[in-house]
Amino acid sequence: MSDSRNILSFLRVTKQYLPHVARLCLISTFLEDGIRMWFQWSEQRDYIDGTWNCGYFLASIFVFINLFGQLSGCILVLSRNFVQYACFGLFGIIALQTIAYSILWDLKFLMRNLALGGGLLLLLAESRSEGKSMFAGVPTMRESSPKQYMQLGGRVLLVLMFMTLLHFDMNFFSILQNIVGTALIILVAIGFKTKLAALTLVIWLFGINIYFNAFWTVPAYKPMHDFLRYDFFQTMSVIGGLLLVVALGPGGVSMDEKKKEWEGSFLLLYRRQKENPGSSCTSFWVRKGRGFSNMS
Repeated sequence: MSDSRNILSFLRVTKQYLPHVARLCLISTFLEDGIRMWFQWSEQRDYIDGTWNCGYFLASIFVFINLFGQLSGCILVLSRNFVQYACFGLFGIIALQTIAYSILWDLKFLMRNLALGGGLLLLLAESRSEGKSMFAGVPTMRESSPKQYMQLGGRVLLVLMFMTLLHFDMNFFSILQNIVGTALIILVAIGFKTKLAALTLVIWLFGINIYFNAFWTVPAYKPMHDFLRYDFFQTMSVIGGLLLVVALGPGGVSMDEKKKEWEGSFLLLYRRQKENPGSSCTSFWVRKGRGFSNMS
C-alpha cells in the first residue's frame, strides 16, 4: 500500500511534465539518427549503395527519406501536431531500416526495433486520448477499443527490450537481475501493478544505459562510439515508452483494470444484498462483504 501511495504522489507531482519528458525520450533515437544522416550523408549513401548495389541516386533517396522522415516526425510529435501521421511515418522508417540494414536477421536488434515500435504504439494511444480519433464513428464502450489494444500491444512489445538484457552467467548478481527483471516485465506485459513495475524498469534501464552505453567516453573517430550512441538513444526511446505507461496507465486490457471492475461489481452486489436482506444469497454476500471490508 505504501508503494502505491508513493507512486500516486509521484504522479501527482509530475503529472504536467511526465508526458512531455516521455515524448522527448521516445523520439530521441529518431532525432539522433536524423541528425546522423545529415552529418554522415556520404557514408550512409555509400553503405546502402555497396550493400544493395542500387546506385548513388537511389541510395541518396534512401538517406533523404530517413533524414526528412525522422526529423519532421520528431518536430510533429514534440509540437503535438498531426501526431498520428507522425507515428505512422516513424513506423515506416523503422520498417525501412529493418530491411535496408538487414536487422531482420539479427534477433537482438530486431527485438529492440520491435520494442521501439511498441513505444510508438503507446504514443499513438496517447494521441487518441487527446481527442482527435482516427476511428471516428466507431461505437465504443467506456474506452476506445483500438486504444486499449494499442496500449496492450505497446506494453508487450516494450518488454522485448529487456529480453535482450538478460544474462546467462552463473553468478549471483546476474541470476538476481534476471529473476527481478523477468518478474517486472511480466507484470508490465499483463498489466498488474503496472505503474510501479514500469517506473522500476525505467530506473533500472536508465542505470544500465548510462553504465554500458557511455558513448561519450569513447573517442568519436572509433566505430564503437557510433554503435554505443545508437544503442544509448534507442534505449532512451524505450524508457520514453515506459514513462508513457507510467503516465497513462496500462489501459483497459490489463489485470489492473479487471481488478477495478471486479471490485466495483462486487461492491455493487454487496450493497444490493444489504438493501434486500431477504435474498437467498444474502448470507453469502454478507460474509464476502465483510471479508472485502476487512481487506480494504
